Amino acid sequence: MAHLFEPLKLRGVQFANRIAVSPMCQYSCSDGMANDWHFVHLATRAVGGAALVFTEATAVTPEGRISPRDLGLWSDRHAEPLERIVRFIHEQGSLAGIQLAHAGRKASTHVPWEGRGMISQSQGGWERVVAPSAIPFSEDYPQPQSLSISEIQDVVRAFAAAAGRAAEAGFDVVEIHAAHGYLLHEFLSPHANHREDAYGGAFENRTRLAREVVEAVRRVWPETHPLLIRISSTDWVPCGWDVEQSVELARQARLLGVDLVDCSSAGIVPGEKIPVVPGYQTAFAERIRREAGIATGAVGMITDPVQADHVVRSGQADLVLLAREMLRDPYWPLRAARELGQTASWPVQYLRAAPAGSPPRAALEPGLRENSSQEPKAVFPSR
Repeated sequence: MAHLFEPLKLRGVQFANRIAVSPMCQYSCSDGMANDWHFVHLATRAVGGAALVFTEATAVTPEGRISPRDLGLWSDRHAEPLERIVRFIHEQGSLAGIQLAHAGRKASTHVPWEGRGMISQSQGGWERVVAPSAIPFSEDYPQPQSLSISEIQDVVRAFAAAAGRAAEAGFDVVEIHAAHGYLLHEFLSPHANHREDAYGGAFENRTRLAREVVEAVRRVWPETHPLLIRISSTDWVPCGWDVEQSVELARQARLLGVDLVDCSSAGIVPGEKIPVVPGYQTAFAERIRREAGIATGAVGMITDPVQADHVVRSGQADLVLLAREMLRDPYWPLRAARELGQTASWPVQYLRAAPAGSPPRAALEPGLRENSSQEPKAVFPSR
């Protein structure tokens, strides 16, 4: 059985281990542009040894941002600062992932530490927020407008265009965000989707947009590169989206070219009763993996190396994604390797602190990744 530090191959891309940095909003952009904060935040996690480092949810349109401070990729100029980040992540031997998203009815809201709910236009918000149906998330969130059929197709094209830019910027992995109450999840769930056309009602209709986005992204995303989708496996409320529907969506997504389902939950309505305990979502990843025949990722309250290793060894998931724990400890993968008695490569600059026998990390000089016969030069800072 695989373990946490065994490589994972999806299509033509090999993950050095089974540890990924989950997408985490930083709310630190101006006009959707990545900056020094994003470089340091993401680069540090690559130095820490994660196999895959995801950007935060990256909006495919300006009005698809959660807040005015969100990351975006709706134009070519947004790709430029991301290219620098991708290059550095690669130099550390990690893979660069980007999560493409549209916030739907949860858009145009406050940065969390500045307030909650709708933000006014004078504070940087926007006039029009969209959703499958004109149902607000809650009374303090914007009143959305229902998307027309032509506008839905515009959304599909926006996801595809952003994926094309991500490929040009050098990203290895794209994840489509269809979870946490954002636009694609809103179409999936009967609690947010009251449409009576081809995008509402029956399961086939409610999943139509997600499937169309997958197909559009897969057409422009390199065939050798894996495509992921994050879903909320359940709404945690009656008569909503549930794990049985998630299994069926995963089956269909696999046939359309998705390689791994990132299994989260909740977010469609406020006040869900969620049994939050360590690993509370791993059962969803295990069931979807088993019944849909697709690789899965587990996320949520995974903090301990032994716990993470168990998720992989027991076949619950193929990949473990850590969020808050990676904020607390960017070098969690290196610590986990030591605690589990596994080998992990260390940056040559940090070898003084590495456990005895730790291999140095290559790919520190231009061309080194392409020529494995070269030995990295260990350069240590002066005392």
